[in-house]
Amino acid sequence: MFKVFIDGGAGTTGLRINERLSGRSDIELITLAEEVRKDNEARREALNSADIVFLCLPDAAAKEAVSLIENTKTVVIDTSTAHRTNDSWEYGFPELAGRREKIAASKRIANPGCHASGFVALVEPLVRFGILQKDTMLSCFSLTGYSGGGKKMIADYEADGRSLALDSPAMYANTQQHKHLPEMAKICEIDKLPVFSPIVAPFYCGMQVTVPLFSEQINGNVEDIKNVYRDYYKEGLVKFVENGEDSTFLYANALSGRDDMEITVCGNDDRILLVSRFDNLGKGASGAAIQNMNIIMGVPESTGLDI
Repeated sequence: MFKVFIDGGAGTTGLRINERLSGRSDIELITLAEEVRKDNEARREALNSADIVFLCLPDAAAKEAVSLIENTKTVVIDTSTAHRTNDSWEYGFPELAGRREKIAASKRIANPGCHASGFVALVEPLVRFGILQKDTMLSCFSLTGYSGGGKKMIADYEADGRSLALDSPAMYANTQQHKHLPEMAKICEIDKLPVFSPIVAPFYCGMQVTVPLFSEQINGNVEDIKNVYRDYYKEGLVKFVENGEDSTFLYANALSGRDDMEITVCGNDDRILLVSRFDNLGKGASGAAIQNMNIIMGVPESTGLDI
């Protein structure tokens, strides 16, 4: 039986991980009493006693937690931004070529960002197979539920008498400095950061990431893109679907509460839309972290997940 510790279990990601793990008989959860939850010595003991640690912390706190780990056998799955572009850490998106085996052998796994997961799933295989060149200038917009903003944003959206402004979608990170951009470029091996417009909307969870393309930007056609996705995503929690559930409307919360991802291709031969849909707390965070844990444990990747 694997011993598992969630450091930062009171946040939205940690709570979802705990929820998914609570019914499993193949792990033992290490927990800390509320009064010592932030005590470094108590955390140090828990971190070093665990076979697998989930870090659900801000970046600085995640780095501090890693510094407390002396047990060379402890596997760390970090859900923060702190290590996603660190070459010493494995990027935890097992559906990408060659990464599943590396995750299984790694002691340090950086869980992907939510927006980045949708972008990487769409772009990485097209760059890998030459449909997109590395110097292609890309753009991306991403709709997310407000749970991605953590407890404070959730409280703001669910407060009585909330601001009328929260009834509408809101663009943010408008200076083009979003924290997911570095991993989006690094993992896809593209030369330039995409123009990225994340949008938070008044629904709890769900995410829809869209990368628009002109036909002049690709080597091939729409069917070539679809064929790449069909062949690439045969294993894991990402699957290609034809035009989603409705060719007229694609709903950003369609996979709310689930831990998998659907990608599809819309548009026409001239103007193309690459779309990924998933739960920002599922395949965009907690579900992906548990998928990586399952790989480490050698059990089916979907164990304990909702797909």
